[in-house]
Amino acid sequence: MSTNIYVGNLTFDTDSAQLETLFSPHGQVTKAQVVMDRDSGRSRGFGFVEMASSEDARKAIESLSGKNMGGRALTVNLAKERERR
Repeated sequence: MSTNIYVGNLTFDTDSAQLETLFSPHGQVTKAQVVMDRDSGRSRGFGFVEMASSEDARKAIESLSGKNMGGRALTVNLAKERERR
């Protein structure tokens, strides 16, 4: 079962491919997406990475939480389930 990870405090020029490259050494990435503002088309400074296993996700979180990327300390943790309305 895949595990979804929240990645915050990204630089505004980070794209989904860079996010996937950052996480891939820690396990199989099934999806990586930087969230974009629908009006401006710019990054909103956060994204989500889906890892193939919970073990890969745990390793990635431990390794990347607080890591400096582009002068910013990344916030990396398990994504919370979003309430659907």
